Amino acid sequence: MSYVDLHLHLLPGVDDGAQDEHDALVHARRLAVEGVREVTVTPHISPSWPLEVASIPGRVAALQKAIDKRSLGVRLHAGGEIHPRSAAGLTDDELEILANGPPGSRWLLLEAPFGGVGDHFIGICDGLRARGFGLVIAHPERAGRLLDDGGVDLLRTQLHAGAVLQINVCSLLGNHGLSVQETAVHLLRSGLAYAIASDGHPGSRSHTLRLGFELAMRAGASSVAAWRLTQANPRFLLHQGIPQTPSPATTAALELMLD
Repeated sequence: MSYVDLHLHLLPGVDDGAQDEHDALVHARRLAVEGVREVTVTPHISPSWPLEVASIPGRVAALQKAIDKRSLGVRLHAGGEIHPRSAAGLTDDELEILANGPPGSRWLLLEAPFGGVGDHFIGICDGLRARGFGLVIAHPERAGRLLDDGGVDLLRTQLHAGAVLQINVCSLLGNHGLSVQETAVHLLRSGLAYAIASDGHPGSRSHTLRLGFELAMRAGASSVAAWRLTQANPRFLLHQGIPQTPSPATTAALELMLD
């Protein structure tokens, strides 16, 4: 197995994830043992966690050097988990630092609001897309009353525009309550979820994406579907990205990978 984790708070000393380099390296060893070979390091980009975006690539490079020194075989990519309240205030240069994917197909990890998906959030999505970035929407299952208040229908407008949904291991595990777990399973079984990520926080959420593979099958996915959600699809996003205006062929390819 060779898992690819698009959402992980591994960067030390910047948010509620790894508190120092020791914490980060302990978790990196766990990643290596459990077959997670590539990760996007996604510190919170949020009013609650002041962080100079320009410092992220250097911080990631320093952590990569420490990982390589120990021959752990885990490759890091710089990124960030963007809070909706922070999105409009980020410069184009900052968004470029936080984005992944090749030129012309760059995408951002945008956090779904816990308060629920509404028109304001959709406007934020549209605004980031207008600035030239595709979107991976993080943990939509944690958005309040997603299945009851029309949130799924609003998210479908984003999927039709090329966005994809990423659900969390801890949600499938039930750590955020039964309602969130049921919503995550619904998104998985309905084919709306495109990727699973750990949203790991070393020291408090120590699981890796390997558990996501097991939980996906427990929720009803085939082994092939679980492989796509935890390996093929996130790898596709890292290396192929999300075109700003998906072509019919690209849209068909994304839909095929969800089948």
